[in-house]
Amino acid sequence: MRDTKQQWFKDAKYGLFIHWGLYSILAGEYNGKRTDTTAEWIMHTLNIPVSEYEKLAGRFNPVNFDADAIVLRAKNEWGMKYLTFTSKHHDGFAMYRSKCDPFNVVDATPCGRDIVGELANACAKHGMKFCLYYSQAQDWHHPGGLAYRRGPKEPAGFRRYLDEKCLPQIQEILGGYGEIGMIWFDTPLDMSREESLEVFNCVKAVQPDCIVSGRIGSDIGEYLTTCDNEIPAVPYPGDWEIPATLNDTWGYSAFDENWKNPETIIRLLVKINSRGGNYLLNIGPRGDGSVPQKSMEILDDVGTFLKRNGESIYGTRSVDPYVYDIDHITFTGKPRKAYIHLLEPRRYFELNNVLGTVKKAYTLSDGKALEARDEINGVQDPCWTLRLPEDTVFDPVDTVICVEIEEERVSFSPLK
Repeated sequence: MRDTKQQWFKDAKYGLFIHWGLYSILAGEYNGKRTDTTAEWIMHTLNIPVSEYEKLAGRFNPVNFDADAIVLRAKNEWGMKYLTFTSKHHDGFAMYRSKCDPFNVVDATPCGRDIVGELANACAKHGMKFCLYYSQAQDWHHPGGLAYRRGPKEPAGFRRYLDEKCLPQIQEILGGYGEIGMIWFDTPLDMSREESLEVFNCVKAVQPDCIVSGRIGSDIGEYLTTCDNEIPAVPYPGDWEIPATLNDTWGYSAFDENWKNPETIIRLLVKINSRGGNYLLNIGPRGDGSVPQKSMEILDDVGTFLKRNGESIYGTRSVDPYVYDIDHITFTGKPRKAYIHLLEPRRYFELNNVLGTVKKAYTLSDGKALEARDEINGVQDPCWTLRLPEDTVFDPVDTVICVEIEEERVSFSPLK
């Protein structure tokens, strides 16, 4: 079972991912051709030569990027507990000043701003846990870096890449920006276990408490990172996180309008938390640093729900699968509390095979008491019956009911 041994990660449940880099300038299109995959992979997908891609740095001047505004909105309006930023994606461009490679946002662009530094300062100032993404294996700019389904440009170059760029840059980002809560590695590809261990040990030598994500490779990571946008079918016995998007891309695309609505995001968040995971939800700023309005509107609505019902999300632990398949009911839980997420209005309902001695029950958003009893039903199974007052105002997405119980956690009797 994977265990971060970090209480902040276990309790956070909801975080912000930010994919931003030179690819954001292209917005999914290069020389009149649109990429048919995610926008941050455009250099790889459309085979943009290194010499041509490098020219994008001369156009990078994000006058509308405001680290303080993003951090404050993520914390206060969106209800997120940590922020993970792409310090270097697969294109090899560092979003901070790197002494070991001039292909970085300070030395190669007209803006001359250390973006990682600005976000690190904003997170420290406003009390947000700061984490960094780093592409440890793929680097399409360095001749020794790996590339998906292509391998390194130099047959024996990966060792050179590790020594010249990867390991020194990991030391830079962990040594120059204060406490880093987690380092989010990605796509280990053909890295050996020994190479992944070398990267792991590099992290721990600089910041022993920095969590190492699951995608470091060879099952070395300290928590499970699921495949993108994919949720385990049952609770996972350990710490885990799902990286996910608001539409279909990670980096900004001017052509992707397949947005998830707030209702979908809220219900995914509840499902993920019910199974014990954290939801790391992404935004992709434009090349000028501005965040798409649609992203902000969706996250604002989710944040409004969390202001009323966050107790049923933050600090929760996984709940065993309910024995019946009921579309409109999901459980989350804390010690001596069960949260029933009522996804469709119901003034009276029964939950069969629920074990737990009811002390009291109320709607979480307003604290209004409701009638709840634990009893034995007609077929001799334990059962909860709940009746909501006539004047209950149902949330159109999720009405959360808190049931306080005598036991440590809610559980369910097996079908027999």
